[in-house]
Amino acid sequence: MKLSRRNFIVTAFLGVFGLIYLDAFWFEKYIIRWNEFDNSESDIEKIKLIQLSDLHLTAIKSFHKSMADRINKELPDAMLITGDAITRNHRIELLNSFLDLIDIRIPIIAILGNKEYSGRVDLKMLSTVYEAHNGILLVNETKVLQKSNRKINIIGIDDFLGGMPNVIKATQNIDKGLDSIFLSHCPIYKEEIDRLSCILHIKPKLILAGHTHGGQITFFGIPIFKPFGSGKYLRGWYSDNGSKMYVSNGIGTTILPFRFGARASAEIFYF
Repeated sequence: MKLSRRNFIVTAFLGVFGLIYLDAFWFEKYIIRWNEFDNSESDIEKIKLIQLSDLHLTAIKSFHKSMADRINKELPDAMLITGDAITRNHRIELLNSFLDLIDIRIPIIAILGNKEYSGRVDLKMLSTVYEAHNGILLVNETKVLQKSNRKINIIGIDDFLGGMPNVIKATQNIDKGLDSIFLSHCPIYKEEIDRLSCILHIKPKLILAGHTHGGQITFFGIPIFKPFGSGKYLRGWYSDNGSKMYVSNGIGTTILPFRFGARASAEIFYF
């Protein structure tokens, strides 16, 4: 049957709308993009790290299980959770269930995001959950990660919006001869990390952040909204003032339950 011009336009519109809907509510939200970056300076004793940011857990779904399977297959030297794992106190058990899926041999190093603070999450309970899964919650603290004869500092900074970030406290008594990786939920805090690192004679190897969701909804790479705490940063690599920062798109969503032009991502780094 031959379509009239009007019916053709309506059919085409519905088809395009359907593709956009499928992309925004399924593909970009649930099909995780795995980005790999090799920042190592040699092939000897590389340290592999996986970054997960902004999980915003509301339920454990099939894509969380697939993501855990990939993490277990990669068997990194540590998994880094850069804030906003949960947004409400009653979701601590969801985080526990997700971490149950992760191989216990993988150390977990986590920091807080603004949502843990605004959701009034019990930080003692949260810390206990991480500890039960071979993990640690860093709040202006440093964890020395060791692989064979190699060590690096993982420096966890408190959240810029809800907490009290303190680089001086976090780096007191650290070995400045080791490479240092900073974890900071809000990317805008990079500028303060750079300023204080210069004063303290610490050269960050890398700063890892999240918070922005890559814009979550963007058109031609331009976000319709960026949360306070993003600053001039959106996603990907930034290199200025002598330090490098990577801003992850993260996993979950907030306010609106979909993504467009900002596919969910997890990152694998080699050092």
